[in-house]
Amino acid sequence: MNVIQTEIEGVLILEPKVFGDARGYFFESWNQEVYEKNGIKANFVQDNESKSRFGVLRGLHFQAPPYTQAKLVRVIQGGVLDVAVDIRRGSPTFGKHVAVELSGENKRQLFVPRGFAHGFAVLTDEVLFAYKCDNRYMPSHERGIAWNDPALGINWRVDAESFILSEKDAKNPFLADAEVFDYYDKEYLL
Repeated sequence: MNVIQTEIEGVLILEPKVFGDARGYFFESWNQEVYEKNGIKANFVQDNESKSRFGVLRGLHFQAPPYTQAKLVRVIQGGVLDVAVDIRRGSPTFGKHVAVELSGENKRQLFVPRGFAHGFAVLTDEVLFAYKCDNRYMPSHERGIAWNDPALGINWRVDAESFILSEKDAKNPFLADAEVFDYYDKEYLL
């Protein structure tokens, strides 16, 4: 597996070894021992899958303590622009983001640690998106950041008029007004 360090410590791009021939392909999408050796020590407890069409933007989402989540995300079919935003106030990279194209073709994965908001924009006609979480989903602790916050400067690579948002995502606050994590209070890691 090829591990690519991003500009933000802890956010990793992972390129698994893919074995292909005339029949198709095979790769390990998760192997705890291999991932731990590469710095991912999450204890995943939930797998999720979503299907979306072109223009859907999901995010930017996170959960408040004690239900914070690290995620390992990937695309099975289609393609997305996947984004992780550092929302740990006091962090040297607070408000910065990593954006990476994930697709069924490139088989890349993105590891999003706790303390980050996450979202994606669908770039193809349809996408099948899968992700692992290291904590269970708790609706009462779900939070979000506005996808179009100018302070974040995210280029979603889709015309904003084409976006399809949930009612909830359309109402998320800008980062300056959002409930975020304190970098020095490691409660979000528990």
